[in-house]
Amino acid sequence: MTELHPSTPTAPSRRTTLRAAAGGTLLLGLGLTGCRSAVAEAEAPATGAAGPKRGGTLTVAVNTDFTPALLFAQSGQSLQHRLIYNTLTRYDDRLEPRPELATSWEYAPDGRALTLRLRTGVVFHDGRPFTADDVVFAVKNLQNPARAAQLRSTAAAVTGFEKRGDHELTLRLAHPVNNLFDLFEFVIITDRNSVEDAVAGKRLNGTGPFRLASWRPGTGLSLTRNEKYWQPDRPYLDGVELRVIPQADALVSSLRTGQSQLSYAVPGRNLSTVTAVPELSVTQYDTGGGASYLGVNTSVDPLGDKTVRQALAWAVDRERVLDQVLGGYGLASATPWPKSSPAFTEAGRTHYRHDPGKARELLRSAGHTRLDLPLLHVNLPGETALAEAVQYDLKQIGVHVTLEPTDAATAQKRLISQTMPALWAMGHSFSQVQPSTLAVSAYPFNAAKNTSRFRSEAYSRAVREAWTSRATGAEANALRQRVTDTLLDEAFIIDLVIRGSVQVASRKLHGATLNKFSYLNLDDAYLAA
Repeated sequence: MTELHPSTPTAPSRRTTLRAAAGGTLLLGLGLTGCRSAVAEAEAPATGAAGPKRGGTLTVAVNTDFTPALLFAQSGQSLQHRLIYNTLTRYDDRLEPRPELATSWEYAPDGRALTLRLRTGVVFHDGRPFTADDVVFAVKNLQNPARAAQLRSTAAAVTGFEKRGDHELTLRLAHPVNNLFDLFEFVIITDRNSVEDAVAGKRLNGTGPFRLASWRPGTGLSLTRNEKYWQPDRPYLDGVELRVIPQADALVSSLRTGQSQLSYAVPGRNLSTVTAVPELSVTQYDTGGGASYLGVNTSVDPLGDKTVRQALAWAVDRERVLDQVLGGYGLASATPWPKSSPAFTEAGRTHYRHDPGKARELLRSAGHTRLDLPLLHVNLPGETALAEAVQYDLKQIGVHVTLEPTDAATAQKRLISQTMPALWAMGHSFSQVQPSTLAVSAYPFNAAKNTSRFRSEAYSRAVREAWTSRATGAEANALRQRVTDTLLDEAFIIDLVIRGSVQVASRKLHGATLNKFSYLNLDDAYLAA
């Protein structure tokens, strides 16, 4: 297993401009620059000498169904987003934005305005031209509190729109933010005329490489090639089937037998099974796109006491979770940051280690020798294994938890609505992009309103300063460290393991990539003979 590739911080400069080459050629191959581990890259099949092959349908095995109500939120149901829709930009491995529907951009000297130049000749699946009005709608849609969406704080910082024709737009900001390009990679450009049909699952009208053919709830999505796609001669595939297979053994079997050719949903404990199959390749993405964590509801007695929460943080054996639950794919860590993040430090990663003796001592100092608490988890094999590992470790210090298995959609809704029980074990994202995004956007960490119901003026102040600062170098690192120190000390979210997406694919498949938010990109994908 290889280490994650370190990256440099990329707060916007005072004047940043990037221009694309003519047409769509600059975009080819940018979806995963530097995002695969070296070992996995060596194991992956080489592109055939004959070049890409056109045609065929790719079947992707997923363990949860598409949830229309979560269309604008990043979750386990977001894999299909980039197949149907485009984003404005996308990051490379150094968090440098690259063009997609925006071809170039320029910051104002004070950082309070950004001018976007938009790609011409782009049409939605129904033939309507893409214009600056669609970008205005996308940002305002995310500002709408009725939408379940992260990055709303960043969208809300946009307070004005100035159009110059159909393909140039200036965004005015209430204050500088250093994660605007996180928003641009996150927000999908949907059809403003049919958005309510989209969140009802009736119609998904985008500018992406595939069109929705059908959605069969509980079974999956069928997509067909978009003949009007703005990238010349793309996609190569005729169609994509996202097939829902919640049972781990059945999902693995579909890959082994060739019924499915791609999945990111193989549980860690099953990865050793697929690595032994010659027809399959296993690739670990180094972006650190997710993390396994233990969430704590601070409004439930006695979890309002940070000493109790710190006891839980010392109790969990992160290395065992990494090995037994994730099959060794990931990084045991007490902080949310992957090694590719500018906020990562080795001291933070190892701040909490497995020390049940210290955990019991902290509990006793808080006046407790036994606690009985519920623990919610998603009723999927990998998430159940995580919850069981946490349950075992907590029992060793006198904290007895009762597991509450819950379907993925319900768990996500409870996360958003702050109705979690005392404890929950899940995964979070948003630590793989600009560090400020985690604490202003991710539901578990949001300083203004988080799932743990944790409130702290010091935390809010540290988060805002890290988010709005245009500092670089040592000053920026100090601001990030204040946020990390608060997370470790308050322990309302207890990070356990950083986990990048693990791709299991047929060796006949070439060119499948993920963006930083784990949206699947198949623009250049094809199935070799």
